[in-house]
This record gives sequence, structure tokens and C-alpha cells, in this order.
Amino acid sequence: MPEFRIGHRRYPTKQAAGDAVRAVLYGYDVGSTVDRPADHLLLLDLLDLHEEALDKIGSGVDSFVIAPPLRGPHPGFAVVRTDGTRIDFSYLACLKPPTYRQQVSSAMRAEVEDQVNAYFTSRVAAGSLVSDQSGAPLDYGDTHVSYFRGPTFAEIAATFAATVGGWDAIELNSSADQGIGTFTDRALAERWRSHHAEHAVLGLLSSQENLRRPRA
Repeated sequence: MPEFRIGHRRYPTKQAAGDAVRAVLYGYDVGSTVDRPADHLLLLDLLDLHEEALDKIGSGVDSFVIAPPLRGPHPGFAVVRTDGTRIDFSYLACLKPPTYRQQVSSAMRAEVEDQVNAYFTSRVAAGSLVSDQSGAPLDYGDTHVSYFRGPTFAEIAATFAATVGGWDAIELNSSADQGIGTFTDRALAERWRSHHAEHAVLGLLSSQENLRRPRA
């Protein structure tokens, strides 16, 4: 069966991805906040896969809570936005086959992964493993490279797609059938890498800081 991906996480099957999400869902009491950083970050990436992600995210994600059942016996997830509003979302809707835009976005992340890793490595080598938000020292294993100081990754990707004729103009190799792939046109890939390098304003945060930043 094909591999399934939620953000950077790779699961051998869609069932395995669903099991990971359900472990979060049933690991908290109804009404409680999802407060473990790894669980929060998983749900952030999961929500990005929802076909109505922008509407669900709204002003940005502050936290997730376990919502009581809307119908039937099973609880669900709700987003608490940064403006205080709240909305439910179906995790099953997020686990549907990815749209082509989502596939291209995943490919874009894969194409620039080395740039993001190189940024982190350069900060370690320079002895500047500190939070760009608080100035506090960071632990090597508890550090996240974030786009919080400039345009989001989604904004950078959307701008690039618009300049080349839209998402459908970006062809992917066959491995993108699972939502993961690379650009077929390697010259276009280099254009994307250059665009990302020009517009990405990267920074370092702790996992807790990254957990609490607005997601828009």
C-alpha cells in the first residue's frame, strides 16, 4: 500500500497515519487541550491537509481541544483560533487523498529541505543556537526552524505557483502519487529553490514557542 505523509512524518499506510491521529484523539479527555508539543504539531500539519484548511485556520491556530461528539459516540477535534473563536474539524477529511495542490506543496518542501537543514547547521556552527523570539538558549533536539519572521511557507509557495501559471503548471514525477515527489522539470525546481532562498526568512524557536505561534 502507498506511503502516507502528514507534514514531515512518513507512515507506511494511510491506516497507520490514522492510528497516529487517533492515538492523540483518545489520549486526552473530552474538553481538554492538546498540550503535548509533538501532538500539537502533528495536528497543525494534519489540519493543513483539510480541503477547507484556510477557513478552519482563520486568524491562526492557538490550540486544539478534544470536542464532544457531534453525532455518534466518538469525540473529535476543535481548533481554538488566536482571535478566540472555535471551530470543529474532521480528521477523516484530512486523511482523504491529497489534492494536486497539496502534492505540489509537499514536493516544494522536499525540494528545499536541504536549504532549511543548512540554515540550522549554520546556526549550530556559528554558536547561535538561541531562540530568535526570546533570546533563550535552545537545546539541539528541541529546536524548530520556523518561518515566523517573514512570509509563511504557504505564502512563498503560492506566490511562486502564481508566477509559473498556477499549481497545475508544476509537473511532478510519479512518486507524487503518494503526495511526495519532486519537480519533473529540474530547471523549474532550481527556479523554485532560488525563489525560496530569496523570500524565506528563517528563524529558530523552541518547540514550545513554535507550538504557540499563530498558524496562518
